[in-house]
Amino acid sequence: MAPLTAEKAQQLCASLVHNISAVIFGKKEAAEFILIAMISAGHVIIDDVPGVGKTVLARSLAKSVGGRFKRIQFTPDLLPTDITGFNIYNQKTGEFKYQTGPVISNILLADEINRAIPRTQASLLESMEELQVTIDGDTYALPRPFMVIATQNPLEMEGTFPLPEAQLDRFLMRINLGYPQFQEECSILERFREADPLSTLEPVVTLNQIIDLQETRKTITVSMPIREYIVRIVRATRESAQLRLGASPRAALHLMRAAQSMALMQGRAYVLPDDVKCLSVPVIAHRLIIKPEETIKGVTAEAILDNITAAIEIPLGQEVD
Repeated sequence: MAPLTAEKAQQLCASLVHNISAVIFGKKEAAEFILIAMISAGHVIIDDVPGVGKTVLARSLAKSVGGRFKRIQFTPDLLPTDITGFNIYNQKTGEFKYQTGPVISNILLADEINRAIPRTQASLLESMEELQVTIDGDTYALPRPFMVIATQNPLEMEGTFPLPEAQLDRFLMRINLGYPQFQEECSILERFREADPLSTLEPVVTLNQIIDLQETRKTITVSMPIREYIVRIVRATRESAQLRLGASPRAALHLMRAAQSMALMQGRAYVLPDDVKCLSVPVIAHRLIIKPEETIKGVTAEAILDNITAAIEIPLGQEVD
């Protein structure tokens, strides 16, 4: 496959963001972040209150790329086979046949993922990391592209099972939508007054073009000074006196890939320090564990990361290895 030109890649990304923004008003940054995650072949967790458009954002992305969309409502009685599928015995043939689960999709919405028991949550790990699912010893490849978008309600914690650090670390990014501004909310009422714009949303790119974007992302230059900048940020989280657990090497890889995707979206063939700095909070913050005494003081992972990036010298120039 020949990489896309910078102009073509930027055009495809702009079309996607514009299409999603036709349904999700005033959330262009969230649309860009979720597209960055898809181009990086990563997964997203959306942490926000009910009713701000988490599900609509996921459905808008799926319809914009013409992908197969599946939604799972996570509940305490949800079983792993409700996600991965199961083998069913065919009495006529005397053989077992794989009954596919919702995981066989392009975009899987794991709604309120923290309401399911840990065993069920863990059933997504193989799919998220290896893009496959194993049933009774048989392995099935997932469609490409494949992306998990999980949601959580940060306010309602009764009857929930917080995701373990190992699973949080597999999400490339955590984003928040937040409430719309006054004029944006007025526009939402007007736009949805007679019809749901999601029902008329049409694909603007193909799944193959998304795969092309993912492959082209790998060609984006990340110079040695930029790579060292990423490592300094990640290592600083491990040395912070306010944190009990810092970011993993996977976080460094995810930050580099996300920065490549941001550069691609903006029509550049190289990563800038600003790409890394802009993405450090959504890519790293959810992986950090704050010390209890700092939590009591109201310290947040986002604030700690802001202080870390402010203290680290920004590399100059774009040296190429």
